[in-house]
Amino acid sequence: MGRWHVYYEDWQMECCGTPFSVGDEVSWPLLLRDADDVLAGDWGHELSGIVGTVEAVRDEYGGVVRTLRTGPPGALGLTAALNADAVDESGPEPAEPIRRVGLLTVERHGGEWPETTGRVRAIHLVHQEYAVLEPGSLTREPVPGSRSLEAVTSCPKWFGEGRSGVLVELDVLGAAPPELRDRS
Repeated sequence: MGRWHVYYEDWQMECCGTPFSVGDEVSWPLLLRDADDVLAGDWGHELSGIVGTVEAVRDEYGGVVRTLRTGPPGALGLTAALNADAVDESGPEPAEPIRRVGLLTVERHGGEWPETTGRVRAIHLVHQEYAVLEPGSLTREPVPGSRSLEAVTSCPKWFGEGRSGVLVELDVLGAAPPELRDRS
């Protein structure tokens, strides 16, 4: 069994999610994202290193999504979709397992692929400060270094100002994460 950090963004929960509590079993479609692209980066301790095989999965729209699976097909383990540039799109899937590092996020939009099932061991509300890009603009972006976590026992359905989602510690059978010695 492995424990993984999964970020569940507020808008994903508010749109299509079902609230959950510590101890619940959940099944989510996961995406391995570049951590620098999520809330101004700085996710060092929450990064996941996944070693597994790449599989091409047809999504609901007839497209192909490449996933990284920690165990053999049909076995328990962790499955996460990869960003388009994570593997060579022009060739076949690599025959040997590959290693990718990033931030696991719940992704309920943009395609369907196998879900990962696990047990929720901890939930932290993610508080994030935002700054206006230009005076008079309605566009705001996350302020680097201003994120904080608040331990809670249940995930809310609605988040409100200053809360950007939850960081979940998820136990997944058959999916022990490798050591992350270098976090690059």
